[in-house]
This record gives sequence, structure tokens and C-alpha cells, in this order.
Amino acid sequence: MTSVAAVLDTPAQQAPALEARHLTKHFPVRAGGLVARGALVHAVEDISLILPRSGITAVVGESGSGKSTLARMLARLITPTSGSIFLDGAEVRARARRGYARAVQMVLQDPFSSLNPVHNIGYHLARPLKVHGLDGSRSMDEAIAGLLDRVSLSPAGQFTGKFPHELSGGQRQRVAIARALAVRPRILLADEPVSMLDVSIRLGILNLLAGLRENDGLTILYVTHDIASARYLADVIAVMYAGQLIESGPAARVTDEPAHPYTQLLLSAAPDPDRTQPPSLLGRGAPPNLISPPGGCRFHPRCPHAMAVCAAERPPAITVAPGHEGACWLHARDLTAAQSLPLKTTDVSTGADTGPGPGPNPGRVPDTEPGTGSREEKS
Repeated sequence: MTSVAAVLDTPAQQAPALEARHLTKHFPVRAGGLVARGALVHAVEDISLILPRSGITAVVGESGSGKSTLARMLARLITPTSGSIFLDGAEVRARARRGYARAVQMVLQDPFSSLNPVHNIGYHLARPLKVHGLDGSRSMDEAIAGLLDRVSLSPAGQFTGKFPHELSGGQRQRVAIARALAVRPRILLADEPVSMLDVSIRLGILNLLAGLRENDGLTILYVTHDIASARYLADVIAVMYAGQLIESGPAARVTDEPAHPYTQLLLSAAPDPDRTQPPSLLGRGAPPNLISPPGGCRFHPRCPHAMAVCAAERPPAITVAPGHEGACWLHARDLTAAQSLPLKTTDVSTGADTGPGPGPNPGRVPDTEPGTGSREEKS
């Protein structure tokens, strides 16, 4: 799957805020300090992604799916093996680093590691203002106070002189967000901004991001392994597995009617206070080795609905509803009888033969309990 459908009402003549086209990243395998001949980790494979203006797009997947690598390529912290990035419809060139950094900023996962422990909060916020230039109408102290106020850390005087270890995890993450906002970006890439925080303070950070979109028109990419929080915050959800994009669409539809068995697996594992029975996890084994990923659909060794075609050919992006795409052969209408045969699968975590799957269901993927609540419950 190489595209994400534009599911927001955006004027046709208006280019997306940020767009990735066929981004691929392979990392060489290092053994004993040497690069093994021909060995590569296929971290991200041929992904195209559109970030609509003033929208929130969530990229969801388990650890190792490539979602953070994708975000780092969009932030230009990592150079893609191939593919292009477009900002406001214009291809980004290698030399335009400072201008790009003013438009696109990233918030990293661990706020304690991303803040220098030997400098106080005032230094962290003053640094980008000095590097990228400060509005001459305001003093440095006023600018820092304004940034802290935007992330609900006030009065500013209580925080500017403190060091990162003197703040809570949530306060540190708010400082990291304030630092990213210092250069007045139009696009914010948030790489699992709440995964290192206590559950009790995660909602505050999510609401802060939502407020930045509503009040400042910020375009946000929200990277997470938690599909429930993605539904709560995002307009669009894109699901990644083993370096590939396998499903995308409006957040409510992806979580209510998932088109891919892997998305169903994520949903069945999500906590649900209303669930009365233990969740039924529709999948076996572990993610594949990305040095030698499986052919065809990379999820087929774990898929309970795997067919012969799943091991032989990579599924294309198939439209299952307006704005909703899934890369799964279960939605193809023109498969032959041989292609539709149930596939004998192997548990990739143990190597044990698990026998044939339960067979195909060409009409749609079976229902599952989302357990994610409703986006209408935000308020």
C-alpha cells in the first residue's frame, strides 16, 4: 500500500501541508563493526503519506513497525534511501535545512532524554529563539513566558530557572513541545509524546495537541502504538506493519470497521472497560525479521485468514469505503479459486506448523470489538 486517501475536505487547488511520496529507508546491518554484504533492514518500504493542513494524522503500529523512522525522515533527521518529501507542494531540497526546520518541528518520545540535564528550562527555550531569530518587539523573557503559557506552564517564573529533573514527566513533555513551538512551525511531528508518561497525565498532553490544532491551525502527525488514543485525537489513522502502510482512513471508520486483520488485532488488544470477556486476539506469532521479510503480504504468517495469494503477491491498496483503504486480499473481488485457497501458516515465534487458516471471507473482514470509545467523548 503506497497511498493514504485524502479524507478531509481540502480545496483541490490547495497543496497538502506535508507530503511523502514513496519513502523507503534501509539500514545496513553491522556485524563486528563491518557491514554484512547485502544485508539490510527494510525499516520503511515505499510509503506515501499526506498531512492535510490543520489536520491531525495518526500513524499507528506496534514497536518495530517503522513509524518512528517514518517520522524522523519527515523531520529530515534521517535521510531516506529513496523517495521525496514535499512541503506546501514543493519538493524539499537537501540544502534548505534551516527553512525546513522552521516549518517542521519534532517532539521526541522521552522528554527527559530530549532535554539537556545541565541546562535550565529558560536555556532550552531561549536556544531556538536565538538560532532562528526573535521577534524584535518582545524581549527574550517575554518570549519564553509566552511559550510556557501556550503549554499551560504558568507563571513562567516558577519554571524558567528549574532543571529538567526538577519537573514531572508531563511538565518536561510540555517544555519539549514549547521548545518546538519556539520557531513558530506550521507542522508538528509528535513521536509517541505520551508513551513515557503516567496514564493520569496523558490526556492533558493529548488535549494540548488538540488545542494547538484548533487555536493555531497547526498540522500534526501523531505517532503512537495506542490505537485508542489515535481515535480520540486524530482525524485520520494510518496503520503500519513491518515497514509498510496497510490501512488508512477516517479515524472513526478505521476503528469501527477495520479493513485489515492486523488492525483488528490492534483493536482486540486495546483496553475496553465495557468488555466482559477476555479479548480474542486474531493473530499468531511475532512480527517478521525485517532483514529478510516474508514475501507477499508481510502479515500473512500471522494472519488467521491467509490465502495462497497472500504469500505470493503484495496486496494493493483497495478502497473499501470512501476515503478508506486497506491493503488486504480479503477485499479483492477477482481472485481465482487457486489464489483463494487457505494457506498453511507457521507460527513465526516458534516455527510450529499451525495448519490451514479458517479460510477466506471475501466479503469483508469479520467484526471485532474495537474497545476504543467514541471520538464524540472528547469533551
